[in-house]
Amino acid sequence: MFFKGTPTRGVGAVARETRAAGGYLNASTSYDRTEYYVVLPARNLAAALDIQADALQRSVLDADELARELQVIIQEARRKRDTAGAVAYETLHELMYDAHRMRRWRIGHEAQLAGFTRDDLAGYYASRYVPARTIVAIVGDVDEEEALALGRRMYGGWPAADGAVDRSPAEPERRDVRARTLRGDVAQAELVVGWRTVPPLDPDAIPLEVAAAVLGAGRGSWLYRRLRDSGTVTSIAAHSYAPTEVGTFTVAAEVEPEQVDAALAGIAAEVARLGADGPAAEDLERAVSLLRARWARRLEPMEGRASALATAEALGDVALLDREYAAISSVTPDAVRAAAARWLDPGAVSAVVYLPEGRGTDLAAGRVAGIFAAPGAVTPDVPAPPPVAARPSRTVTASDRFGVRVAALDGADILVRRKPGVPLVTLGIYVPRIEPDPPELAGLGALAVRSAARGAVGADGASLAFAFELLGGTLAPAAGADSAGLGVSLLAERLGDAAALLRLVFTEPRFDPHAVEAERRALINEAEQAADDMFRYPFQLAYSAAFGERSYGVPVGGIPHTLRAITLADIRRWHERSLTGLRSAVIAVGDVDPARAADALAGVFHDLPLRAAPPRAAPLDWIVPPGATAERAVTRDRAQTAFAMAFPGPARRDPARYAAEVWAAVASGLGGRLFDALREQRSLAYTVLASAWQRARAGALVTYIATAPEREEEARAAMLTELEIFAAERVSEGELAQAIEYLAGQSEVERQSGAAVAGEILDAWLLGEGLEETDDPAAAFRAVTAEEVRTVAAASLGGGRRAEGVIRGGRPAD
Repeated sequence: MFFKGTPTRGVGAVARETRAAGGYLNASTSYDRTEYYVVLPARNLAAALDIQADALQRSVLDADELARELQVIIQEARRKRDTAGAVAYETLHELMYDAHRMRRWRIGHEAQLAGFTRDDLAGYYASRYVPARTIVAIVGDVDEEEALALGRRMYGGWPAADGAVDRSPAEPERRDVRARTLRGDVAQAELVVGWRTVPPLDPDAIPLEVAAAVLGAGRGSWLYRRLRDSGTVTSIAAHSYAPTEVGTFTVAAEVEPEQVDAALAGIAAEVARLGADGPAAEDLERAVSLLRARWARRLEPMEGRASALATAEALGDVALLDREYAAISSVTPDAVRAAAARWLDPGAVSAVVYLPEGRGTDLAAGRVAGIFAAPGAVTPDVPAPPPVAARPSRTVTASDRFGVRVAALDGADILVRRKPGVPLVTLGIYVPRIEPDPPELAGLGALAVRSAARGAVGADGASLAFAFELLGGTLAPAAGADSAGLGVSLLAERLGDAAALLRLVFTEPRFDPHAVEAERRALINEAEQAADDMFRYPFQLAYSAAFGERSYGVPVGGIPHTLRAITLADIRRWHERSLTGLRSAVIAVGDVDPARAADALAGVFHDLPLRAAPPRAAPLDWIVPPGATAERAVTRDRAQTAFAMAFPGPARRDPARYAAEVWAAVASGLGGRLFDALREQRSLAYTVLASAWQRARAGALVTYIATAPEREEEARAAMLTELEIFAAERVSEGELAQAIEYLAGQSEVERQSGAAVAGEILDAWLLGEGLEETDDPAAAFRAVTAEEVRTVAAASLGGGRRAEGVIRGGRPAD
């Protein structure tokens, strides 16, 4: 309702004016705070403050708009109920806490939401949305005094009021083991184990955060090496989370239902080991390096830095961020051990498992207690460092193109861009994917790249992971539809060491059969679990309907039967032909000197074999005939129906792609035409979007909506009606101007992180027309006309040729 208007701004004006200023706005509600944020070019700060200050102080909370918005929020609540991981986490909180409000379903239940009145909301707004309870953080390329003066002008007249202080009931002390089992229409089990711990300012808060990193952050963590490397779980992670009054420590895993006990036993053993022995010096160094990099990464985007500053101020003062960094850097092994022993008590553990119907055994508290009371023995080990010798820098001939330092080696191009702000660098080596996987071996590239990260000559997967994480980063294999490679984001001072490790993995992977099999199992599990995703899976179904069982029609990660067909020989041939057999791009973006960084990278990669520039990938046509519709649908036990529509559109190198992106900006997002027509006016859904899907070999205009099952046909008809208008009529000059300003502003905003800039360079270099695309991306949008948008819409949306992917809610027929 914050976005629904003020006395001087009608419904939708807040969103439209923000987009017209080149920005996006959103909000999030956590356990202890609500955040509203706008990110836009700094030159438009005054406009953003005017909009936000007006909404914050003068929201009208119209009763009719509230009735419509409640229907939308009910759809959001249903969507959350269809997300197994979210249900498992919040059920764990309910299980762990008897009195504290942390136990409550955060978004509310449908019957409760439906009963809210304007008086309920107005009373909350009047007592909570007051100056004494509000922190405004402004971060970016601004003059501090001018920004403060603007803030005073916008908020200075806000009348003071006593805000409600409504602390949660205190949680009574207790010590027992608890367990709960949920069942539903899911492919794999979701296992969540947790303990109640301490609030954020407690002296044990930082040691517990480090404990979580030792146990479950990165491939070198204890739990990953024990349970993910062995294939016991598909994924595993540990987190320490402390919202103001309380704290929780959780371990979450995706696991086959029959492996739940094995996963619990592994978690119990490693937690017991941490409380008894603490981390070795090398384990602590790895965890601290990762947390230092995470601390910096949180401050890289402007909304992340603003949120961090506001959170610190709410807890005391902004200097808390510096104290947090110092505490992470100086934590001792004994402090981590003592905190783990004190709070990760085997007699006070809670566990929730979300199982597929008909598989696995219900989780009983007695069984959990027995596993944690008698954990198995663990033999501590610290992986040996890989045999990688430092390579001296090599002076290389280079040129500066559009802000990027470029050097051409025999087998690779080096591209370096400086991005100051945080002490990080994003580094990667990538090649274009000229040919898709053979249909019968779909997932081959993904399996090869991911298996490469599991070991190289002289180093197994644990050794490699540990080495990268000591540098502050986690090795990330990347196998997309149009490119493949390896990347890492790490502390900038370790660039040379990371480059030497990256070369080793890229050129000399071991492809150990056991490691390959473990990665194959993980990909199969992920492919099976993808069907549970109410957002991604409809798109997967739509692309399958559009392209068939080939190229973009098959998930990059493959499907179970094709993954099982891939042999070790297939993997080795793919690596030789499609990775090291192509000219690669080595990209580094971060707080580095470009000339020195290029020389350092040349010292590592100068002797790669000579490779010519690769050819461009051939275009890929749709299998759907002109004028026809193809649908691929599944029925699941879900509270919502979600469907994606795809229409043929411009590919990555098509000049019309800019008009397609302008169309998407007019159609989608807060204030967009589809958002207004389907969500705001009809309350059909919480999530409605449109996008220009652009790949090297094909493109599409795509839409998505998730709605109540009984309203599927209404939603489809309404969507198609709006799309037909785009095909028949030009967008208005106001819509065009707003969309262009939004895209122009976002082309600046999207460059906030080194990883995003590296991705932009990679895309332009391997898939686009070169680095000139990065010089002024806004110019291409500003050149788009209303007629060009209509032409693209008519060609894509007006021919009746479409592919649909549908997950239909409701119980499947027997």
